Amino acid sequence: MSFLPQALTAATRSVMSRWFASRAPKNDSATLNLRNVYIFFSREGMLFAVLLVITFIAGINYGNNLVLGLCFYLVSVWLISFHVTFAHISGLQVRLLEVTMTEEGTPAWVTLQLKSESRQPRRQLLFEFEQAADKKNKAGTNRQSSILVTSLQSEQTIRLPVQTRNRGPLELPRLTIKTVYPLGIMRAWSYVYFERKAWVYPKPEAFDWQAQYSIASSEDLPTGGQYRQGQDDFERLDNYVEGESLARVSWGHVARGQGMFTKHFADPVGHEQTLDYADMPAAHHEQKLAQLAHGALTLGQLGVPFQMRLPNDMPASAAVGDGETFAQACLLRLAKAP
Repeated sequence: MSFLPQALTAATRSVMSRWFASRAPKNDSATLNLRNVYIFFSREGMLFAVLLVITFIAGINYGNNLVLGLCFYLVSVWLISFHVTFAHISGLQVRLLEVTMTEEGTPAWVTLQLKSESRQPRRQLLFEFEQAADKKNKAGTNRQSSILVTSLQSEQTIRLPVQTRNRGPLELPRLTIKTVYPLGIMRAWSYVYFERKAWVYPKPEAFDWQAQYSIASSEDLPTGGQYRQGQDDFERLDNYVEGESLARVSWGHVARGQGMFTKHFADPVGHEQTLDYADMPAAHHEQKLAQLAHGALTLGQLGVPFQMRLPNDMPASAAVGDGETFAQACLLRLAKAP
């Protein structure tokens, strides 16, 4: 019958989570203040509270002024700790700078900027993203990715990982900021809910159609045989014609006394590769997207021009590009694919 207390605990946590969320609307920047900072006894502080009760009862029961004096002294320590701990976290500003796109199953990195306008450094601040445990582990607790800032003077940038499981948009879990500074008696904390989402693209899956590119180099891949005047690939040397740019002169030939020649360059065009969703050998939708991700990453690393076609794309609308930047744009399309 242990499921009943667990159900009550889960229901209580759900109600409390909704209440906390209602007091901190989603935003990519937040300032901690009276509305969203909470404070209560820490685990060690609960023992301190028990000590207060015991000394007060003992002083009253035995009429011992020394014990009562000790009790009132401890109360004053508690009140000072209450004020200092709350003031230590209140006024802190947190801003979301960047969320990286990542592969399914690997963590997305969240970059946060912390800003403090207090003259005194803020110490022992713990930042953590709360993440639910896997469903397979029924007895598991929430896993947390955390970082401890020992001293914050004015501004500081931190990075925190957020674990991913499924392809698509990932809503960032709530960020918990807490401290027990200076005495560990009181614990002050706050929750920040970010509006921005992280994008998770499918885990690349190799397949036979793409095997030729896994062992090829950029020199071995076909480039089509059609060229245009450009800046990338050396094409030929011609005799220097007066009026041509001196930047294109082959000064090595001039130094060897072989005369002045002009270097001409060309860019290959007309033979791009096509990654088509319909050509992927997998039977399931997510596997096809994973194979497209593998193809985009491979061709992007090799610098081969290519285009990617998804089910809803028009044949003439697919953009052609090359390099890792274009590959990342294709991965983002896969992350956003229905």
